[in-house]
Amino acid sequence: MRMLVLGRGLQGSACAYDLLQNPEVTEVRIADLHVDHLPEFLGPYSGTRLIPTRLDVRDTEAVRAIMRQSDAVMSAIPYYFNFDLARQAVEAGVHFCDLGGNTEIVFQQKGLDAAARERGITIIPDCGLAPGMVNILAQHGIAQLERVSSVRIFVGGLPQQPEPPLNYQVVYSLEGVLDYYTTLSWVLRDGRRHQVKALSERETVTFPAPVGALEAFHTAGGLSTLAFRYEGKIPTMEYKTLRYPGHAHIMEAIRELGFLDTAPIEVRGVKVAPRDVATTVMGQRLTKPHGRDLVALRVVVEGSKGGVPKRLAWELLDYFDAAHGISAMMRTTGYSLSITGQMQARGEIIPPGVHTPDECVPAERYIAELARRGINIRQVA
Repeated sequence: MRMLVLGRGLQGSACAYDLLQNPEVTEVRIADLHVDHLPEFLGPYSGTRLIPTRLDVRDTEAVRAIMRQSDAVMSAIPYYFNFDLARQAVEAGVHFCDLGGNTEIVFQQKGLDAAARERGITIIPDCGLAPGMVNILAQHGIAQLERVSSVRIFVGGLPQQPEPPLNYQVVYSLEGVLDYYTTLSWVLRDGRRHQVKALSERETVTFPAPVGALEAFHTAGGLSTLAFRYEGKIPTMEYKTLRYPGHAHIMEAIRELGFLDTAPIEVRGVKVAPRDVATTVMGQRLTKPHGRDLVALRVVVEGSKGGVPKRLAWELLDYFDAAHGISAMMRTTGYSLSITGQMQARGEIIPPGVHTPDECVPAERYIAELARRGINIRQVA
């Protein structure tokens, strides 16, 4: 298999590393504007099966040309490029998946379904941790029940050693985190879609030691299209982010004071966007080069089968890989993208067309693939 990874950031590099662990993958191209400095864990592979390739994803001819040399394309670059990249993958006749995170763009990609079916390929947006892994688990639970009353999803990337005041460290794009903290979230209430404010409806969720009690609150993006698919069919559905207690209260105050606003204001004669300042200042303090992270996840589906109430739940605690210097967020997100791309290239995702992961990824096979990588999702009572 010849695989193309777009983006050499944290998730793209993790995706490339995971692809290289499979001897069936004969070539991995990792493409970006800057490919001079790849992470150390990719060093042993460079020049053999790993081919760093300079590419500007805005150069449509170059993108299509390199896509045509690949069996599958995995995008780990900002979400706003994903519709154009998916369209180019259809034109090139190659499988494509991405990390997604923006539901409006996912619906735009859905408009490529007929063209993708005609080319005999699959396009799968939202293939990371959340959206991605959690949606596959939610659908796995839904499929096992005759009647579903609620779907509740909790997930968060956290430092193993939290430091006040926010008890948080950057484990992926801080711009993305702040976007989730300021965007309305879709939920299902009484079977109808509603939008709720980010950081709201905080509750305590307890995990096994050493993690313990965490706080959960609404953020956008995690449900992806699930709330649209199951409107009128499932009464309650929601996605919440996990943090250490107290985080949401501080971030809510920062947001309400206007520090996360995107509209420029004048400061001493200079126009600046408050969020740009916040991102720069907080980013410097929340980036921990030697910090070790963890990912906590729980998906709970409740309903009944044969008239008997049932509760299905899955849980994950994954930790920084100290042997290779790969974070838990990279493992759960980048590896998820890699697994999906490999399934596409092997023809295991059917039928052709544009599907979200919950619509097409075989859950048991996916869970088994994660377990092979030491990412162990366990079913809990």
